[in-house]
Amino acid sequence: MTSLADGFRVRLRDDLVRADGGRLLVGGSPVRAVRLGDRARALLDNGELTVADAATAGLARRLLDGNLAEPVLDDIEVPLADLTVVVPVRDRANQLSRCLAALVPLRVIVVDDASEQPHAVAEVARRHGARLLPLTTNLGPAGARNAGLRLVRTPLVAFVDSDVTVDAAALRDLGRHCADPRVALVGPRVVGLARSAPTGRRARWFERYDAVASSLDLGRTGGRVLPGAAIGWLPSACLVGRTELLGEGFEHAWRVAEDVDLVWRLTDAGHVVRYDPTVEAHHDVRGSVRAWLGRKFVYGTGGADLAARHGDKVAPAVLSPTMALAAAVVLQRRWWSLPVASLATWRTARRLSPGLPATTDRPAVARGLAVRGLGWAVRQESGLLLRHWWPFAALAAPVSGPVRRALATAVLVDLAVFLHERPGVDPLTAVAARRLDDLAYGSGLWWGALRRRCFRCLAVRWLR
Repeated sequence: MTSLADGFRVRLRDDLVRADGGRLLVGGSPVRAVRLGDRARALLDNGELTVADAATAGLARRLLDGNLAEPVLDDIEVPLADLTVVVPVRDRANQLSRCLAALVPLRVIVVDDASEQPHAVAEVARRHGARLLPLTTNLGPAGARNAGLRLVRTPLVAFVDSDVTVDAAALRDLGRHCADPRVALVGPRVVGLARSAPTGRRARWFERYDAVASSLDLGRTGGRVLPGAAIGWLPSACLVGRTELLGEGFEHAWRVAEDVDLVWRLTDAGHVVRYDPTVEAHHDVRGSVRAWLGRKFVYGTGGADLAARHGDKVAPAVLSPTMALAAAVVLQRRWWSLPVASLATWRTARRLSPGLPATTDRPAVARGLAVRGLGWAVRQESGLLLRHWWPFAALAAPVSGPVRRALATAVLVDLAVFLHERPGVDPLTAVAARRLDDLAYGSGLWWGALRRRCFRCLAVRWLR
């Protein structure tokens, strides 16, 4: 049974472009255009739709799958008895205690992944009424989560890392998404949390940065998670899933990128994965610059494994040749940049227009999509120069004026986008932290690619 039940509600997203009197909807991720017939428009009451029969269920599904609508879950309740939490841990007794205190009164399984001080972990689990599963061999987070998953007997399971603080109400809110029978996994916004030292000292610069720009923080815009979409993965630090659809769980042998792999395997199987930033979990930031940058490096090493299994889904940029050229000339900031970029954008709009639903607003919508595509292409190429391809950029910059100009523009673009999307860090700290972040992740990406001799994680995916 995968159809939406009667009474299920969806609401059109606020960020949609509506044209032709509301008959044409443009948006979602990946971007798409949908033309609504008169009956469909009549069913949408002020942008909201309630499932009442096969027709409304089909329309609701189409809108949800296209990332054009969001589920309305206010009146859905998840019983406490339906959810079990699995917490993998290796030592970290103090963090574990804080994690478990927030999860009361949910059923919790603590998986001790061969701690060096197992008695401390056992005492914390006992004090908070959690079931303890001790492992004699260190399996890593993925293997530990899977060991806990095998003990779960409830319809829903949550995975919460020991350095994450999230309460029972938040996890139940995430569980409400499973009222859609196709949803297999859902994640909250994972926000970095810089905890004050006992002396009450101010958070250090990298802690302040990570509190607003954690690698696990996917931003304020939710929706369906898909490879190539704005949200293409979910961090395993905090997840809620449908137990029966998760199978054996994570790739047990992987110690990094196991969360991305699980999301992509679920979507390949036809299941739905969702990101809900209205629910927040708090993740402790790293306590030192070395640990902070080291984790960024480790995240990067997983790219090659993902590419070997999932191919070009892991591509760091997805570009058409025309938009790639337009973005490249914008990064050069020369007198000819504007006319060349304008011509490329005009050509893209002309190519897009025939594929849009026939409406009086079609040319204007095509132009808007082309301009949006140019902006996204500039952001992607900036990311390539600063993050994924930085070794090449660093080698070429001393001898190439165009590369230096492109790098300078990329830094400005990256800073402007960052300060707009992640306010709260002063520009100087943002510039320094962003560059270190990119260097660490990019180095890990190259290290993983060299180690595996697989460079697909560095290759652009070209659109035709």
